[in-house]
Amino acid sequence: MIVIVGCIVVLGAVLAGFTWAGGRMGALIHPSEFVIIGGAALGALVVMSPKKVLLDLVRGVFQSVKGSPYNRQGYEDLFKCLYDLLRLARREGIVSLESHISSPEESAIFRKYPRIAKNHHVTEFICGALTPVLEGTAKPEQLPGLLEAEIKVIEEEHHAPLGVLTKTADALPGFGIVAAVLGIVITMGAIDGPVEEIGEKVAAALVGTFLGILMSYGFFAPLAVRMEFLGAAELAYFRTIAVVIQGFVNDLPPKVALEQARRGVGSEVRPTRKRLDELFAEAESA
Repeated sequence: MIVIVGCIVVLGAVLAGFTWAGGRMGALIHPSEFVIIGGAALGALVVMSPKKVLLDLVRGVFQSVKGSPYNRQGYEDLFKCLYDLLRLARREGIVSLESHISSPEESAIFRKYPRIAKNHHVTEFICGALTPVLEGTAKPEQLPGLLEAEIKVIEEEHHAPLGVLTKTADALPGFGIVAAVLGIVITMGAIDGPVEEIGEKVAAALVGTFLGILMSYGFFAPLAVRMEFLGAAELAYFRTIAVVIQGFVNDLPPKVALEQARRGVGSEVRPTRKRLDELFAEAESA
């Protein structure tokens, strides 16, 4: 929603300034310029992007509009879910987690927290982090390296759609110039026509440059930055999971491991110490 509001503000400010200066809205409406710039930008995006990157880009744009799921409520659900899992392992042994890890979609613990259960990236990461511990295939000192390697892959996959979106934003002013040059070519072909017709064609050509710059710096570049912040929020969420599980593997009690992780969470989404105790009580009573 914030993204939509921001786009409306940018467009509204530009159009308001244009009309305030005496411009006519009709002078900016030239579908051919939109076709040239939009088609060229879309084509370049398809050419430079593998299929997975395109799909990740589309998902990232939709997520930017919806907002980050890694908010305060998302962290509270995460802490309660991990507390339930680690408390069970502490009480009944690590083997008791086998059914929850092998089939998280059927796990009574994961189903208690729909925000976690519906995010398959999060559930896969939690289960993938606990599996070596359950199977005994990794020593406690080896686990941080395994988790960091996985987080690094996630980070690289975040940067790929950001890179192509940023390159597209950088190219848009150039595509605007292409549209403007084509408009001038059309104008030169009608140079012996009425002055009003020539003026309209020159205006259409200049609109191409205007659109390219506005789309680049007003929409595409800010959207890329927005996606970058969302990616950083997701990585912070996964690193919180890693800290909790590493602490538990190093024989920290579940509450201590979660408190350790809480201290590394950003202030905007970090629950207070009092709230963390309330989350423990809610998990225990559920």
